This record gives sequence, C-alpha cells and structure tokens, in this order.
Amino acid sequence: MFNYKKNKNFIFKIINKDLKKKKIKQVHTRFPPEPNGFLHIGHAKSICLNFEIAKIYNGKCNLRFDDTNPSTEKKNYVKSIKKNIKWMGYKWNKKIFYSSQYFKKIYKYAIKLIKKKLAYVDKLSKKEIKKYRGTLKKKGINSPYRSQSIKKNLYLFKQMKKGKFKDGEACLRAKINMKSLNITMRDPVLYRVKNIPHYRTKNKWFIYPTYDFGHCISDTIEGITHSLCSLEFLNNNELYQWILKKINIKKKPKQYEFSRLNLEYTVLSKRKLKILVKKKIVDGWKDPRMPTISGLKNRGYTPKSIKNFCKKIGISKKNNLIELSLLEHCIRNDLNSKTPRFMAVLNPIKIIITNISDNYKKKIIVPNHPLYPNIGTHKIYFNKIIYIDKSDFKENFSSKYRRLSLNKEVRLRYSYIIKAIKIKKDNKGNIKTIFCTYDKDTLGKKPKNRKVKGVIHWVSKKYSIPAKFQLFKPIFTIKNPENKKKYLKYINKKSIKITNGFIEKCFLKKNKFNSIQFEREGYFIINKKNTIKNKKITFNKIVSLKGKNY
Repeated sequence: MFNYKKNKNFIFKIINKDLKKKKIKQVHTRFPPEPNGFLHIGHAKSICLNFEIAKIYNGKCNLRFDDTNPSTEKKNYVKSIKKNIKWMGYKWNKKIFYSSQYFKKIYKYAIKLIKKKLAYVDKLSKKEIKKYRGTLKKKGINSPYRSQSIKKNLYLFKQMKKGKFKDGEACLRAKINMKSLNITMRDPVLYRVKNIPHYRTKNKWFIYPTYDFGHCISDTIEGITHSLCSLEFLNNNELYQWILKKINIKKKPKQYEFSRLNLEYTVLSKRKLKILVKKKIVDGWKDPRMPTISGLKNRGYTPKSIKNFCKKIGISKKNNLIELSLLEHCIRNDLNSKTPRFMAVLNPIKIIITNISDNYKKKIIVPNHPLYPNIGTHKIYFNKIIYIDKSDFKENFSSKYRRLSLNKEVRLRYSYIIKAIKIKKDNKGNIKTIFCTYDKDTLGKKPKNRKVKGVIHWVSKKYSIPAKFQLFKPIFTIKNPENKKKYLKYINKKSIKITNGFIEKCFLKKNKFNSIQFEREGYFIINKKNTIKNKKITFNKIVSLKGKNY
C-alpha cells in the first residue's frame, strides 16, 4: 500500500499541525461528488487523497452526494459512483450521506441570514445579476432589491419555497459587498427556484441551495475537519468561511485547495464529457476511450494502477498538465509481473511451410511468463500453415529491417527458423501468401555459422481461433484540449481501430486471467459485452508495450 504521508505534501503538514496543537481530536474528511455524471480520473485523485488521509490517521471519510441540482442529477449516477469507489478498494464511514437530507436545516440557516439582514430575495434576471456584479476591473452595483425589508424578504422566500415562482424569476442572495475584489463575494446566490422533481425528495421542494451554501453547512453538520477541494474553488473559500461565521457555527471546518488533475489528450470536465456522450462521439460513459473510472476499468486498468498514478502525480497547489505516458507506465508496471504471455496475430498473412507434410505437427511447451515459472506453461503447435503479422514481412530486404524478407531468415518465437522463398499476390498486387522453408535443427538451438537476429510471433492456422481486437488512441489530437473553447474541433476520428486476427486456441482453456499480454503487441483484456454481441471473442487493448504505439 502506498503512503501519501511520506510525500509530506502541504495538506499533511496542516493536519499534523492541527493534531499537535489539539485543534481536532480525530481527522474527518469527505468525498462529495455531484451525481450528475460518472466519476473520472480527476475524481480518483480526490478519492485517494480523502480516503487515504482517513486511513493513515485512523480517522473517518464520508461519502456525501452533493445533490442540490435536480435538473442534472440521477439515480444511475449515484449507483455508478458507489460502484467506482468500492472498485477502487475504499470504504466510506458508516452510511452514505446526501446534501438533500439536510434541506430543512439549510433552509433554516437561510431564514437566519434573512433575519440578520444578510440575505435578500432578488428578482433580477440571470443576465442582469451578471451585469450588476461587474468584472475584475469594474466594481459591482447594488441590486434594486437589496434594500427590501426583512419582512418582505421572509415573505418572498417562503413564496419561493411554496413554488409560487417560475424558474429564474427569483433567487436568494447573500448581502455581502458588491465592491469586493473577490467577485464571488459580490452578493452570491444562495438559493434558486427549480420546479422539477428531485431524484430523492421528489416534489417536496421547489427551491434548492447552491453548492456554496449547501456544501459548507453539510460539512459542519457531519463534523468534517478538513474540507479538501480543487483550486477552482479557491475564491469560494472566503465565502465558505463567511457563511459559517454569519450563521454562528462555532466548530468550523477549514477548506483547503489543491491542484486539479489535467491529463494530456483528454478533457476532465463532466460537462464536456457529457457532450461527448450526447453527441455519440463515444459509446457512453463506460467507453474504454473515456477517462472515467468505468471507462478505464473497461479498458483494463486496475485499481492499483490508478492509485499508483495518483501517488506519483502528488498533491500540490500548482496546476500542470500530466503526461499520458505516466498513466500508461502505471498500468504497464502493475500488469508486467502477473500477466501471462500468449501469441496473437492482429493483421494476419498466411505462410505455407513447403518442406513439411500436410499432417505434420510439432508440440512445443512454452512458459506463460518468461520470468515467473509459477504462472505455468501452455502448448502451441507448429505445422504446415501458420499466420504472422503483415508488418513482419517486407518483400525487399533492408539492413535495418530485422524481420522476414524474401530469401532471408527469421526465427519464429519459441520455434524454428524459417526462410522466405517466394510470395503469391492477388490481382491488385497485395501479398496473399508467403512460401517458406524451415530448418528442423533450430528448435531451441542457435544455427552454426550464421546469425539470425529477428524474432517474430505467429500462430498455427489449425490451432488458432478468430478474434477481434479493439485498439485505442486518445480521443483528442492535441495535448491540452481543455484550454480550447472549440475543443470538439480536435476530436480524433481515428481514436478506435478494429482489426480481425487470430489467437492461440489453448487460450480458451487457460482463460482464467483478468488480463493478457499478446507478445510484441501489448496488454489486452476480454471485452465481454462485444464478445457476446459479435459472437467472436473481442479484446480491448489496455496499453502498448513500452516504446510502441497503438
């Protein structure tokens, strides 16, 4: 198990200091996702941080759904989030919490602010509120509704609660400072009208607290000591503390911000990911190309690889773009020692061995892993007709090409040395068959007086089965699409490639592994959904071998 504490990042220094000064008795964190989409790799960073802190300090970590926006939240998102966290190997503190279970208490705190002349009902439109708020260079202007009496504000707010207003007709705003340098403090919205059913509370409420108002109160109710969030909420920290101070909370949790995860060739915004799903650019949230936890799981990534990735990127206050190769390194490193090796030909071309009979068969015992004998062995068969990959044959010899060429030799993995003597082409000039001879004295032996440098993989036609292979590339063609307004312009139209080939037949008997390495091709996992759909065993490529693409 990795240990975040050893990293000595600023959050652990804060916690250590709080414990030493006895500001807190027990560390209590929370992971508060909004159920408006599937979790992605950026959320995994927060999951690992919050749950690992609780584990290291023998504290608690709550799972709380920030469900204050019924227009975007659904039960199936709640279900997927719980499933993802369990798959990652974490357990939350006792029961699951929901911001919606605190709606009554949050509403009472809103009433309290109105009575203290610290909140008012505003009837400005959304555009008008934005205009009145000003900019970084221009100070805000007070709303004409800002000076309403307590009595009128209480009446209007209760009317909002009863569903007497349409969406956008009224909202509750905090009365702070319209000239503040922090735009977030320029009378932020605390409650808005939404006349749609909530997935948990149904039609009980017509008004819902904003994230800023509901979040800090939920933290307080649950006794959270350290409220950890990404840097995008840095300007909201002042509001977080203002709200808790004005509603007279004595034991206030503290909010601390860390850098959000930015990953090459992808977007980590649920809003943008949702657009990819809606426009059918991908096949849903679980598509293996998606950076969602469910997508990575279907791709073949493991909880350990994701946790190690989160450990390596660390926790800081500086935003940076993480290389995709680091994530690939983590899964490759996890799979290397425990994944068996088999052979598969993804782009097959037929070879006929001319100097053996049609019924010739040679059984060869090969290791499932060259370095770990405990993983076992399996049988392959060499006979007259085999398949190799098209990329492993070149008609004209090149000194830099160490594979098969006409009148040149190459070794078949675990097998004999073969020599190409002639080829057969179709009417379009494409090579259809390669005719070769084999050297019967080279099984497990080096030939005398000649060097054969190339080694290629292969499968027997008779002892293989057809398979489909899904190969993936990033969804975007540029490193940082998150920074582009027209990010859809950079969609990679070749992010998935499907090929038909063959795998060793004995794989079916040995199919007890979660993942597999096809030699010289990469790591793969069976796509069970597509296998059933296409009636042909289908593999998702998890990651290439080091230094290889696609």
